[in-house]
Amino acid sequence: MAGRWRNSLGWSDVTPEAAYLNRRQVMAGAAALGLVAGPARADALVPNTWDEITSYNNFYEFGTGKDDPRNKAGRLTTDPWAVEIGGLVDRPGSYDLADILKGVSLEERIYRLRCVEAWSMVVPWVGFELADLLNRVGVQPSARYVAFQTLHRPAEMPGQRSAIIDWPYVEGLRLDEAMHPLTIMATGLYGRDLPNQNGAPIRLVVPWKYGFKSIKSVVRITLTADEPPTSWNLYAPREYGFYANVNPDVDHPRWSQATERRIGGGLFAPRQPTLMFNGYADEVAGLYAGMDLARFY
Repeated sequence: MAGRWRNSLGWSDVTPEAAYLNRRQVMAGAAALGLVAGPARADALVPNTWDEITSYNNFYEFGTGKDDPRNKAGRLTTDPWAVEIGGLVDRPGSYDLADILKGVSLEERIYRLRCVEAWSMVVPWVGFELADLLNRVGVQPSARYVAFQTLHRPAEMPGQRSAIIDWPYVEGLRLDEAMHPLTIMATGLYGRDLPNQNGAPIRLVVPWKYGFKSIKSVVRITLTADEPPTSWNLYAPREYGFYANVNPDVDHPRWSQATERRIGGGLFAPRQPTLMFNGYADEVAGLYAGMDLARFY
């Protein structure tokens, strides 16, 4: 993994499950790793815990409340699980998750997560690069986009019984975004299997985009030549663009994106400045060279 991508966050940014680190310990650890002077400075002050990460979620398949996923996702059956991979690929088919993970080197990736609702946290994911999976199935030259679909099972996902959006949930990336080494398919966090409320058993994580792009409980991946539909863009195209890159200079029509509230920071904690591309500009800004980032939001 060394040299392939740069992660400015370290384990000092995430609280061990058994105990919180006090501010002095966090800052000492961050300084030792050379993090204090960089863009991770704010992250090093307010680490996130397992409970915070797993209890504050948007997963509308289980309801619109932040605690609905934790309270209602326990019924979700995640074993067995298969992902249908098709479209412009050489080896289409239904792939059992165990076969997908066979021979894959899982890595720990500590990423910022920035919600479009202007809250954020830092999450220690466990997963593998999406590019590895796409290369295994063989991407055809005419493919330009990757479409994703979430499980549709209203009997176990009560939010799907209401007309919040058109189900199943769908998302998409441009192929170069999907192949970027920062883009992963996560199967765990904090060294454990991914909890149901966080998108078990396998979800997309694209850390420089707003959280709704990181589709959960994926059952279908399709390579296409044309830009695929995405759920929130279909629901409110003026508010949710296809790209959804974190950009403090482009406000949501109903609120500012210039600052964010870190989950776990406490009631009186000051809001933090939002970083361009969620702090990953050095790695991904080149993907959008020449594009009007206000227009292609």
